[in-house]
Amino acid sequence: MTAPAIRPETSRGKALSSAFTAYLIWGLLPLYLILVKDVPAVEFVAWRTLFTLPICLIFVRLTGRGAELRACLGQRCVMLTLLCTAAFIALNWLGYIWAIQNSHVYAASLGYYILPIVMMLLGVVFLKETLSLSQWLAVALAAVGVGALALGALTTLWVSLLLAISFGLYGLLRKTVAAGALVGLTIESMILLPLVLAYLGWVEWAGGGTAFGRAPLETAAILGAGLVTAVPLILFAVAARALPYTVIGFLQFSAPTMMFILGLTVFGEELKPAQLACFTAIWLAVALFSWDLWRKSRAVRVRTA
Repeated sequence: MTAPAIRPETSRGKALSSAFTAYLIWGLLPLYLILVKDVPAVEFVAWRTLFTLPICLIFVRLTGRGAELRACLGQRCVMLTLLCTAAFIALNWLGYIWAIQNSHVYAASLGYYILPIVMMLLGVVFLKETLSLSQWLAVALAAVGVGALALGALTTLWVSLLLAISFGLYGLLRKTVAAGALVGLTIESMILLPLVLAYLGWVEWAGGGTAFGRAPLETAAILGAGLVTAVPLILFAVAARALPYTVIGFLQFSAPTMMFILGLTVFGEELKPAQLACFTAIWLAVALFSWDLWRKSRAVRVRTA
C-alpha cells in the first residue's frame, strides 16, 4: 500500500497544534466517561455515532464542503476505504469505553502507549517513511517498556492490542484516503448510521429501554458525545494528512500519559513495578525522540538563516 499524492490541508505548525489538541481531549476523556459509567458500552458508542453525524453535517454546511462530500460519495474506492475506517474506529471506541467503564484505565493507557509504535512501524512499512538512528533507539526503548508492562498485564493485554491496532490502521487509511478530515468523518458516521439505528431500536423493543432520558446529567453527557467525538477526530485527521505518520505516532504518547495520571489520581488504580518501569522507559523514549526532532529542526533553521 502506498499513499496517494494528497496535498496537506494545513501548515506544519497548525497540524502540530491540531494533533496536540486532539490528544489533550482524548487524554482527558476518561473524566467525561465518568458521567456515562452506567450506560452500556455498545449503547454509548451507538449514541455518540448518532450524534456525531448531525454535527459533521452542520460543519460541512458551514465550511462549504458539500461538493466534496457529494464527490466522495460517488467514488467507489473512497467509500470502500471509509467503510474500513468506520469499522476500525467503531471497534476502537467500543474497546476504549468498555475498558474505562470496567476500571481498566491502565489497560487503555497501555493500548495507546503501544499505538505510537504501531503507527511508526506502519509509516515505515507502508508509507516508506524513514527514522534516524536516535529515533529507532527511542522506538526500541519504548518497545522494551511496553513489553515489560504487557508481561504484567496479560489478562487485559487483548484490550490494549485491540485499541492500538484498530486506531493505528484507522489513522493509516485516513492518511491515504482521498477525503478531507471533516468529509471523511461525516461519511464514516453515515456508514455506521443503519447499524446504530437498528441497535438502538432493538434495545428499546427488547423492553429494557435506553439510557437516553434516564437522568438529566447522563442525558446531557450522551448528547455531548457527538461533539466530543467529532472535534478530536477531525483535528487528528487534519494533522495526520499534513505530518509524517511517524511523527504523529510519537506525539500520541501524550494522551496515554494523561490517562496514566488519571488512573493514579482519579480512578485510584494500583501502580505496579512493571507499570512504573514501562512508563519510565516510554518517557525517556519520548524525550529522546523529541530531542532528535528539535535537533533536526534547529539544524534546518541554521542552514536557511
